[in-house]
Amino acid sequence: MKKKAGRQRGRSATGISGLDDILGGGLPSNRLYLLEGKPGTGKTTLALEYLLTGAQAGEKVLYITLSETRDELQEVADSHGWALDGIDVVELSAIGAQLEAAAQNTLFHSSEVELTQTTKMLLDEIERVQPSRVVFDSISELRLLSQSPLRYRRQILALKQYFSGRKCTTLLLDDGSAEEDPQLKSLAHGILMLEQLAPEYGSERRRLMVLKIRGSKYRGGYHDFSIETGGISVFPRLIAAEHRRDFEHESISSGIKGLDDLLGGGLTRGTSNLFIGPAGSGKSTIAMKFLLEAAKRGEKSVVYSFDETLGTVMARANKLGLELQQRVDEDLIQVHQVDPAEMSPGEFAFAIKSAVERDDIGIVQIDSLNGFLHAMGDERFLNLQLHELVTYLNQQGIVTIMMLAPHGMLGQMRTPLDVTYLADTVVALRYYEASGSVHKAISVIKKRTGKHERTIREVNMDRGKISVGRPLTKFRGIFTGTPQTESSSRAKRDHESV
Repeated sequence: MKKKAGRQRGRSATGISGLDDILGGGLPSNRLYLLEGKPGTGKTTLALEYLLTGAQAGEKVLYITLSETRDELQEVADSHGWALDGIDVVELSAIGAQLEAAAQNTLFHSSEVELTQTTKMLLDEIERVQPSRVVFDSISELRLLSQSPLRYRRQILALKQYFSGRKCTTLLLDDGSAEEDPQLKSLAHGILMLEQLAPEYGSERRRLMVLKIRGSKYRGGYHDFSIETGGISVFPRLIAAEHRRDFEHESISSGIKGLDDLLGGGLTRGTSNLFIGPAGSGKSTIAMKFLLEAAKRGEKSVVYSFDETLGTVMARANKLGLELQQRVDEDLIQVHQVDPAEMSPGEFAFAIKSAVERDDIGIVQIDSLNGFLHAMGDERFLNLQLHELVTYLNQQGIVTIMMLAPHGMLGQMRTPLDVTYLADTVVALRYYEASGSVHKAISVIKKRTGKHERTIREVNMDRGKISVGRPLTKFRGIFTGTPQTESSSRAKRDHESV
């Protein structure tokens, strides 16, 4: 027996694209919602943006401010370049003045206001404006006026019943100053929770979660957001399963024959590739060759640099004779400097997703995962974030190149995190000592998408020319940093056997 299709309720768009995406188009219309968050989390900004969106669509909107003055609201609007002309604003101080005159009081205190009179005046304003969107800021003031949980619950229930018969979507803002209030949450049709986190270093981080929306699908979990000049930007949590497309699993060349031979033809589209090696071993330079070779084919790439400034990246490329600046000017390669102290992981993933979809990107380079680790601040969640991001890029047919620098320069080195299981291909670079000088070696540790050489080769970088030599067959122990020739190793084994 088939289930009957449910009636689709109209949506009240918030005007914040990321939030509307999370909500499936906006808040179901003509319902009462709770917007919960401590002071400074962005409740007022979100509420104003919601009302402005309605006003721009020709709707009548009303802002009932019980905790702030109109001047304070105007300051918030001015900071974003907004005008409040299309919003009717009612403030508690004006209502208090009316009650004060009626009661012939000389001093107004919210705790002394008769709740029924206050509520009546608020509802009179709603009757006058006839709004389709209403914001109560904040509901905690009504909690104080009620003076008892029972009276407060009855008041909220009365408001809900009042609005249920009207074509009006209502936001109740709550600053969370009181203890957990399950009564209010049970009465609300939906709940949005805003949080502000303070890391030990760097800018504050904000995130939101939709706790419930009755009868409507939404994207759960935490979603990072930021407040910038012009409003709120929400970065929906990336879910790789929602994004799939068909593509050819072909190999792309680096333009370096020896490296392509090591890789069995190059890097495969739709794979994640990890270049691991100590600082200065050439990870970024070798990776850049893939991007420059792609640019020759007219393919676009993007680099996110955590470790180096844009000036350093360009100067190094120029010194090595790489035509990076030319390709940047041609808009074939984008280079973005990422400050891990200022950008949240959710914003970073959203930036990559936007670039891939907007600019038809073929290669994404993250330099390096060490910087991404510092951005996360908690290693337990780094692998989850990275796994979802890498899976998304793989399903889009993107060649993802990631850098990772282990601790140490020579000998046995330890990585700050184990992400090799996420990579389809792992390319290892090492320093080694031979004939009184320091050399660089390169090898492909694994490649899931095809055959590859298991040899270790020497790599040289000189004035823009990168060459990968023949297999180092006369040495053993290269990755330990102090290799031995096969003849000396054989003599040592013979001596030990005697």
